[in-house]
Amino acid sequence: MLTSAIAIILALGGLIFFHELGHFAVARFFGMGVRTFSLGFGPRLAGFTSGRTEYKLSAIPLGGYVQLAGEQGEEEKDFPDDQLFSGRPAWQRLCVVAAGPIFNFLLAFLIYWFLAMAQGQGVVMPTVGDVMPESPAFEAGLRKDDHVLSVDGKPMDSWNELVETIRAGNETPLRFEVARGDARLYLTVTPRVNTVKNLFGEEVTVPMVGIGQGGVIEYRPVEGLGAGMALSHTWTMSKVVVKGFVSIIERLIPVESIGGPIMLAQMVHSSAQSGFYDLLGMVAIISINLAIINLLPIPVLDGGHIVYFLLEMIFRRPISDRWKAAATRVGILLLLMLMSLAIFNDVRRLLS
Repeated sequence: MLTSAIAIILALGGLIFFHELGHFAVARFFGMGVRTFSLGFGPRLAGFTSGRTEYKLSAIPLGGYVQLAGEQGEEEKDFPDDQLFSGRPAWQRLCVVAAGPIFNFLLAFLIYWFLAMAQGQGVVMPTVGDVMPESPAFEAGLRKDDHVLSVDGKPMDSWNELVETIRAGNETPLRFEVARGDARLYLTVTPRVNTVKNLFGEEVTVPMVGIGQGGVIEYRPVEGLGAGMALSHTWTMSKVVVKGFVSIIERLIPVESIGGPIMLAQMVHSSAQSGFYDLLGMVAIISINLAIINLLPIPVLDGGHIVYFLLEMIFRRPISDRWKAAATRVGILLLLMLMSLAIFNDVRRLLS
């Protein structure tokens, strides 16, 4: 339990800290003044001051924060006017705000790159998991843990290749070559067209044989440096997360699936139990989620501020404080409602 607790603190705290590091790095790149860069929240435990910036370690090790000079348009005695955040062009302020989510995407990319070099490319093998009763696979004689070697003489190198081959065959009989222990079997399986719901709750009509994947993963060497594969994986996972959010809005995925801090802690705990590499993979997924959530156009999030700066660049004048205050109240209300729903779902799952 202690190991999992440390993993949860380091993972979730590190994600938020890396997000804040993005704001800090870009602000300093543009020469903006930074009052405070804190690792953690709450009372100061240790730290030092360099120039006009205080770097400190705080008592609560969950994330961190960056306090920019003139962030709210206030006057600053310790910083000249040309270093104030509020006095910079809108495009520079936009870059500083957008840097947080971008750094979360960067963190996911770096993790996937490390995993590619350390483990290789993970490929889900065409090994049979569950076999549905009365399905074409069951009737043909396929059983759990069978390894599909080929279909109609075509070698099966991965689970995805097996699925694509079954779907491409429509409802025509397919000849499976299967390894079961030391024996090799040849079975004829005729797919049936079924309508099912996919990962995002959408109904799809596809040929199926009624088997699930066995969860056997083989790691293979990566060609080149692996950066291309890491970038592709980051992009793919980002699309999956966005599609998931859209499906929740469209009510294709029930709102009961939304989770909060308890669910996040459980996910990190489960990954930590599976090993260091699985933990890193989960951190990458959470980092992508954090980036996309922060890019939502809700006023109190980074995405809301990005909208403000884009409007300021278009109309060549700042958004009025009155409209900002009203939008902020709405944004806080939306976030409170969303957080309340997430925590309610967390507690309901615990109790059930």
